[in-house]
Amino acid sequence: MSDPVKTMKQEVGRAAAARVKSDSIVGLGSGSTAAYAIEYIGDRLAKGEITNIQGVPTSFQAEVLAKEFKIPLVTLDAIDHIDIAIDGADEVDPQKNLIKGGGAAHTREKVVDSLAKEFIVVVDEGKLVDKLGSTFLLPVEVIPMALAPVMRSLAALGGKPELRMGVRKAGPVVTDQGNLVIDVKFDHIKNPGEMEKEINNLPGVLENGLFVGVADLILVGKIVDGKPEISEF
Repeated sequence: MSDPVKTMKQEVGRAAAARVKSDSIVGLGSGSTAAYAIEYIGDRLAKGEITNIQGVPTSFQAEVLAKEFKIPLVTLDAIDHIDIAIDGADEVDPQKNLIKGGGAAHTREKVVDSLAKEFIVVVDEGKLVDKLGSTFLLPVEVIPMALAPVMRSLAALGGKPELRMGVRKAGPVVTDQGNLVIDVKFDHIKNPGEMEKEINNLPGVLENGLFVGVADLILVGKIVDGKPEISEF
């Protein structure tokens, strides 16, 4: 029995991978739908549909997948641009602003996605919201020594901060950079652009999960009558 949700994520990933052209440098995102995009880029390379692709992974997960699907990888030191990036999101508002960081890779994702000439977001319709912060906590990556003061500052901004703890692991989640993640509940984020800057200005904060004005195209998968459909905006 095929799982319609899985099929839908695959179709969204496939639609994004179809937009990758030969001779391009591609930002490879993190998360379940982006993972299918990586797989299909690898497929297209193997079939010779596209050639001369270099991938820039946004996380250890993306790096492992890219190697599995034989996508040549390159670091940011070795390139001066990224043509296209494909990544997931935890929330998307009507202005294409995002909250990311459910997988704690948002710092590297923001570096790569912001550099890309075209940034495509792959999501299912459950990630669409009217206002950011309504369903998902805002992740903030912080250096360990600054944890207590940053949590106090986030509370002063009106948030309810909690240290993200590991699942099937004792202790907190540690990012690929060796830092900690604070998840912050805001009742609603009125001005995501201001909030992004304000949080990033707190000493000890490396990056937060608000992506404002970065996404170019949102590919949205949904299930209609048991079949996957993809729309875009």
